Amino acid sequence: IRLRDLSSEVQKQVADLPSRLLKSRKELADQMINERVLDLEAKTRGITPGKLIADEKAKLPAPNEAAIKALYIAKQNALGGKTLLEMRKPITDYLRNQAEQKMIGDLLTRFRVKYKVTTGKDVNAVGLASNDVIATVNALPIFAWEFEDYARVPLLDDRLDLADAILDEVSNALYVALIADEAKALGIDAAALIGREITDKMKAFSDEERLALTDDLEKRLFAKYDVKIIYAAPDPIVQNISTGNSPSVGPANAHVTIVMFSDFQCSACSATHPILKKAMDAYPGKLRFVVRNFPLETIHVNSWRAALAAAAANAQGKFFEYTDILYAHQDALDDASLKKYAVDLGLNVKQFELDFNSEKTATLVLKDIADGKSYGIGGTPTVYVNGIAVRRFSVASFKTAIGKALVNK
Repeated sequence: IRLRDLSSEVQKQVADLPSRLLKSRKELADQMINERVLDLEAKTRGITPGKLIADEKAKLPAPNEAAIKALYIAKQNALGGKTLLEMRKPITDYLRNQAEQKMIGDLLTRFRVKYKVTTGKDVNAVGLASNDVIATVNALPIFAWEFEDYARVPLLDDRLDLADAILDEVSNALYVALIADEAKALGIDAAALIGREITDKMKAFSDEERLALTDDLEKRLFAKYDVKIIYAAPDPIVQNISTGNSPSVGPANAHVTIVMFSDFQCSACSATHPILKKAMDAYPGKLRFVVRNFPLETIHVNSWRAALAAAAANAQGKFFEYTDILYAHQDALDDASLKKYAVDLGLNVKQFELDFNSEKTATLVLKDIADGKSYGIGGTPTVYVNGIAVRRFSVASFKTAIGKALVNK
């Protein structure tokens, strides 16, 4: 299997990678400057950057009826006959998002002027030296070495995304070919082989069960026919992920430490947590699991307060019990609900409220956020196994990452 045997889409991704990386570097430099000015303004207001954006979003008026109807009429031919009533929410969400993006752009433009941003050397300049200044913000320089450290994780992610696409297509092509070879060797057709090895073995008939049986068959075929995939993905970045006194389960001296940065209002986090837990259950006594906070206030208005509440519950030894409730009730994370969950768990409510509103608790959450940003985290959930970010969230992917970590202990 050669590059030319892969899909035209993947071939184009390979060809476009150099120019895409240059474009990404420009965008990341711009993003870095925007974060600097946003941090400065947030400090001036005495709030977090996420709260600043959330507060500004809250000032925007809701999309008016005329705008909703106008967009519905303009896009009616592409809506497949759906009524205005059916499309009201997606159209309203779209118009709100457009207004928010414009507001954020205007806000950052103002802050760039306020904090006197000047551009320096192009991040894509030939011979860029580590001490070259790529910009100044509030008279403070941003050096090229700072940018390279800031950009290294997302730039590697671009390359790893392409590697995943290549390996997926190569593995699938090999699997299809070997199914045909194995079926021929057994004197049956491919459908009969799949029926015997997958469908007939299913008990729960779930997608997860089918994927596990398919993965097992692929592994056996690859071993039997001595498959060798020569293409190798770039090596992942191994980071020293701090755990500190964060909530954890499992032995402190475990050979494998799993750290999950979570936002308790994030639906992907609530979906990922049980999947990760199921994968970890296969390795009793061998793992330490640590949870750290990364509330995305700009999109989840209650995430910051939920993080504080979880930290307050942790102070009474009930972090995991409390966060299970948060994940199950993400539509009710207002202060009154957060207090109710503490009551339901039998916590000392007076102490809970003191911790919930304390500066010490806020400092703990801010430390998690700052550390997360230093690791290149841009969203949640982000899961590390012995310092390596897991890129796909499935039981099989987590087990693969844990297995590799155990082998390399």
